[in-house]
Order: sequence, then C-alpha cells, then structure tokens
Amino acid sequence: MAGCTVGEVPFSKMGRREIDVRFDGGAVSSDGGLLLLREVEKRLGLLKAVADVLPDPRSPLLVRHKTEQLLRQRVFWLCQGYEDLNDHDQLRDDVALQTALDKLKPAASSPTLCRFENRADRAVAVATQRILVEQFITSFPTAPEELVLDFDATDDRVHGNQVGRHFNAHYDDYIFLPLYVFCGEQLLVAYLRPAKYDGARHAAAILKLLVTRLRQAWPGVRIIFRGDSGFCRPLLLSWCERNYVHYVVGMAKNSRLLTDAEWWREQAARAFAWTQQPQRIFGEFRYRARSWRCHRRLIAKAEHNAQGANPRFVVTNLRDQPQALYETM
Repeated sequence: MAGCTVGEVPFSKMGRREIDVRFDGGAVSSDGGLLLLREVEKRLGLLKAVADVLPDPRSPLLVRHKTEQLLRQRVFWLCQGYEDLNDHDQLRDDVALQTALDKLKPAASSPTLCRFENRADRAVAVATQRILVEQFITSFPTAPEELVLDFDATDDRVHGNQVGRHFNAHYDDYIFLPLYVFCGEQLLVAYLRPAKYDGARHAAAILKLLVTRLRQAWPGVRIIFRGDSGFCRPLLLSWCERNYVHYVVGMAKNSRLLTDAEWWREQAARAFAWTQQPQRIFGEFRYRARSWRCHRRLIAKAEHNAQGANPRFVVTNLRDQPQALYETM
C-alpha cells in the first residue's frame, strides 16, 4: 500500500467529548462516515431548518430525543444504507451514531422513530420543500443571470405492500414515481407520487410555484425549463410561452418527425458508412402536433453509429443556448 492514508482526521468536539479518528484503533464502528455527515450538516443547517417546522406534540418534560436528533438519526442512517426502522434497535448503541446526533446516551428506538415519521403530513411536506428552495436562493452571493430547472420523474421501487404502490409497465415493477427538480447539482423539489399517474402530473403547478418564488428573489433572472419527452405536454409548453419561460423538452419519435428529419438521417448514415466513425448531425424545422395551438421549433439530432440509427428530437423556444439543447438530446 502507498503511504497516502491520513493518520488522523479532525472533527469538532461534542461537549467534553473529543472525537479522535484513527485507522489503527481496531474495529470500533463501521459507520465512521456518520461523523462526516455531522460536519456537513453543521455547515449547511438543512436538517435543523427542517426540524424547526416539524410538529412536536410531546410534553417537553418527557422528551428524551429532540426532534432534530430524531430527524438526523433517520436521515443519517438512510445515508449509511440502513433503510429499515428495526435496524435502529441494535444500532442505536453505536457510539459513532450517538456522536453524530450529539448524544451521550443510546439513540431512539424503532417505535420512537415510527411515531416520529407518522407525525408528518402534507403541510410538513410543503414546508420542507420551501426550505429547499430558500436554501437554494441564499446559496447565491449575487443574482444569477440564468437558471436551468431540470424536471425528472424516476422510479422508487417498493419491497412490500406499501400504501400507494402501483405496477408500472415501463419500469416493469411495483414502484412510486417521485418527481425531482434540480438546478445544477442542487435539489429544489422531491415530490413523492403514486406510479398510477402520468409522469408530468403536477409538474405545471410546481413549475409555476418555483418560477414565482425565483422571480421574487431575482426579477431579471432567465429561467429555462428542461425535461424529457414525458413532460412534452401542451399545458406546460403553453404556460411557459405565456409567462416568458424558456423550455427545452424532449419529444417522442413518430413517423412524421422521422420523415421531416429524413435528410439529416440519410446524411448521418452515409457519413458513417464512408468513415465507420459515429456521426451526429443537428437540424431544425417547424412542427405542429394535433393537440398544439401553434407551430413550434423542433431540433432533430440524426445520430448513426455501429448500433445503427438513433434519432432524437426536442421542442424548444430557445434561440441562443445550444448547450442547454444538446445536453437534453
């Protein structure tokens, strides 16, 4: 082994307890990453802000585990890969976990955590999403010129008979279908939904709320809505056009689109046959689907490689941002 391992790692104290991390102290805890999470949370303050909006009907005289400690315990342990609540009945005695929670005694048991989770309701979910947006806004020292909001629906597989589970043919499994919104690497929205609904369900309402708040903070910011073909809905496109929001949205292939892009597709196929190198050609044209009220700009990507043709399409009202277009395709 190369001599590149750090001998000691400094961590902030917890009261009188000093935290000394070494790699030669024996098998004390296999979850030392909890201490890193503790330092990250102390810097961000995200879980503390969320804990402040969580309801706590317990008597202060009988509280042994603070709301923030319960939230930290559940989130930190999920980050460590322990998804089941019953894991906490044994791991609550882990010194690393106790230290990460700023506790000198055992952490909460699984029944306590279960009661804690059941206190959350719709109002708590809304307040939590608001905290994510507010922390995103405060992370900018100056007003940004442009924000790209990436909407994505993805699968969250279930392993039991959870309420709201549904079989989704696309993912071929029983799942939830949460909606995520990112701006760069920062999460703005995490919205849990049953999989029986359309992937774009409530996306227009969420986009409206985000745009309204972001423009309150930065009136001159340019906002781009970006998503895959699951978000190519007339309601979303029309709302963006009425409210001066730019969009770059994928579009599913159909026979008419393939016909309109035939020239670029043939050029890519011929170039690949001549050079045996992957080819990618971009073109654009006007297109109007039956459910659209007007023609819109379509960008076609004619791609051809050893696996064959792979045409892609996006609909957009952008004119001067090719990077945002190509990243979507």
